[in-house]
Amino acid sequence: MIIENGTVVTLSYRLTIDEKGSQVQVEQTDAQHPFVFLFGARNVLPAFEQNLSGKNAGDAFDFFLSPEEGYGKSDPQNVTEVPIDVFHDKEGKTEENLLVIGRVLAMKDQDGRTFQGTIKDVRPENVLMDFNHPLADKRLHFIGEVVDVRSATPEELQHGHVHGAGGHHH
Repeated sequence: MIIENGTVVTLSYRLTIDEKGSQVQVEQTDAQHPFVFLFGARNVLPAFEQNLSGKNAGDAFDFFLSPEEGYGKSDPQNVTEVPIDVFHDKEGKTEENLLVIGRVLAMKDQDGRTFQGTIKDVRPENVLMDFNHPLADKRLHFIGEVVDVRSATPEELQHGHVHGAGGHHH
């Protein structure tokens, strides 16, 4: 069966990015712990799907996604100062080792939406946070193999995601 809209795709792959001239591994899956998704449900990057379209189980793949095809270019407006008291508990203290440069924290805006932010600097009055995607500006390199391709069940198609092994459980 070929990969096309309405199929459940199981992959093993290695994702790397170029950091200062060397390849740095970002993620790796394998046949025991694969990546499983519903093709065409818009749950993954469109260019990722385009590079897999038409492949069969057992096919290898090796492709790059530009920053624009991946997680985009970073936007300076997504780097902001957050008042230090946001990180204080009820007693006005900050958890030890919480505010570490490079740490990624889940933050909520006033509407309750969650965003991942990377700490860039810690100052007496505020914390400089970068809310750009961690892979913004990065060229992504995917190398792997199609482990399995099957037809999605009617329920998976209706819900827009995979159920069962490697998928969502209700």
